[in-house]
This record gives sequence, structure tokens and C-alpha cells, in this order.
Amino acid sequence: MGENNYKKILYIVVFAALALISCWATSESLMLLLPTFPPIAAWAITLAFFLIASFGYKLIADSFNKNIYLENRELRMVGGFILIILFWLICSMPTNTHTFFYRSYVDEKVSTDISNTQGYLAQIKNNTKIEQQIQAKKTELENLVNVRLGELKAEIENEANPGFGEKSKEILASFAEILGVAKIDPLTFKGSALSKQGRQTLYEAYRKKILTLMESKKQNIENSLMPSNRDYRKVASTDYKNLDLVKQYIQDGTLDLNNPMDIKTVCGKINAGYNTIKTYQNFVNFQNADDEKRFTEPNPETRVKRLLNVYDVWNDFIHGEYPGSFIFWILISILVDFASFIFFDLAFKQED
Repeated sequence: MGENNYKKILYIVVFAALALISCWATSESLMLLLPTFPPIAAWAITLAFFLIASFGYKLIADSFNKNIYLENRELRMVGGFILIILFWLICSMPTNTHTFFYRSYVDEKVSTDISNTQGYLAQIKNNTKIEQQIQAKKTELENLVNVRLGELKAEIENEANPGFGEKSKEILASFAEILGVAKIDPLTFKGSALSKQGRQTLYEAYRKKILTLMESKKQNIENSLMPSNRDYRKVASTDYKNLDLVKQYIQDGTLDLNNPMDIKTVCGKINAGYNTIKTYQNFVNFQNADDEKRFTEPNPETRVKRLLNVYDVWNDFIHGEYPGSFIFWILISILVDFASFIFFDLAFKQED
């Protein structure tokens, strides 16, 4: 009799230890989803749900135990399965898995989300896309001008037909369209334009004039593409610096990613960056279509925020978002809970 009591106490202790782990994981998941929810209320709910699930398992175990007398054995089994489904499969197991996975993955997720967001904010604050567009236009202009200059040089210095003739005038006229001017007047020339040195001097004079007009055209390109109001750069710079501070606070322990309120603060700063990127998306070159969709949808949702919601995490897992380690945490959650159910049944086992 005494030995049985010791065993019963041991079973109760092991059950309580495993139950506390499971209830802690469930309450943590609820607090991540609802950070303002009172912790004591979260614990009360999870304890109640877990005890009901444990009782459901015991009903099932008793219904299969042929060594004891039970009335309505089949009804007890069905009731036990209903309780397990409602209070364990729908609530306890998914939330436990969520907490275990969250704690193993949140550092990487936050780091990736901040890095990605800062990359696009940097494009906005540095005018990267605009500068690239301006440079592309300038390069295109330079290429066109150099090609025409080559043609002009070849025509002026043509030994078979030296000098500035009709073909040279035609080439010169084409520069007007390229450089955005009404026309380019021919240069006056003293001396012999038919000598080799004279032809070279004439070409260099035209080249100098064309290059001067090209620089003016480049400035016009920059003025036309560069927005006059550049407040967006200040907004992006502020968001970028705030995310730098978030990284620093995480590193020095000021912000704890496992604390529901702290991770809410982190999400808020990342979300501010998302909204800035959405507002000024025309200044961003997105790396891929997925990023463009994520940052420009009507209500952008950060990667980190989705990690806080147990059902979003499971939905993303089902659609292949998360690595195989998620399956490991599913197994851990199942093993912890069923081990506790078994010890609950052993502790309160009906002997006859």
C-alpha cells in the first residue's frame, strides 16, 4: 500500500512538471497573440484546458481498460476523443508548437526582416533608384553623342571628301534632337578647312561645343527626374535609424524578443519601415516579386508579426514557409503532452 502511494505521488509530480511545461508554452503563445491579455488569465485558461484534455485522455484510456467495470464505455471513449480534439488538438498542441518554434526562430526572423526593410529604406533615403535612372539616362545620352561625334569626325576628316559638307551638316543637325535644342549653328572657321590640321581643328571645335551642350542636357535630365520635395528621404532615414536602435537594444538585452510587449515594440518599428516603403514604393527597386507584394499590399504585414500569431504560423508552415525543424517541435509538443496524459492516467488510475 505504501509503495503504491509513493508511485502515485511520483506520477502526480511528473504529471505536474510536464503539465507546467505545456501550460507555460500555451500561455506564452496566447500572450504573443494578445500581449495586453492578463498573464494570470492566460494561465487560468491554459490550466483549465489542459486538465480537461488530460481528463479526456483518461476517459479514452479507461474505455480500453477491460479490467475495470465501466458503464457506457463507448460513450466515454467518444466523449474523451471530443475533449482531446477540442482542448488539445485545437488549442494546446498548436500553441505549444508555436511557442517552441517561435523561441528557436524569432532571432533569425527579426534579423532578416530588419535587414530586408533597412535595405529598401536605404534605397529611399539615398535616392538609389532615382540616381540609377539619372545615370542610365546620362549614359544613354553619352553613347548617342559619342556615336554621332565619331560619325562627324569621320566625315570631316574624310580624305575623299574633306571639310564640312552637306553630310557633316546633316550629322550636326541630328545633335539638336539628341541634346534637346532647336538647332546647332555651324561654326565660323578661319584658315583652310581642307588641310589635315584644319579639319582636325574644326572637328575639335565642334566636339567641344557638343560636349558643352551635352553637359547642359545632363543637368536637365537630373532636374527633371529628381523630385523637388525630398522629405521622403528624411522619413526613410528616421525609420532606418530607429531599426538600428532596435538592433542595438536587442543586442544589449534592453529588448527581449521573448517578451510579448518588447516584440510588439520591435514589430511597431519594422511596421513603420514597411509603411514608408509602401508610401514611397516608386523610389524602390524590389529584389523579387514576393517582396514587392509584401511591401506594397494595402495593409503590409511584417514577417515578424506573422510569427506572433499561432494560426498564421501554422498556415505558413502548411504552405511551405518554414523549415523542417517545425516538424521537430510538433513532435516535441505531442510527446510532452501525451507523456503528461499518461502520468495523469497512472496517478488517478481506477483499480477495479
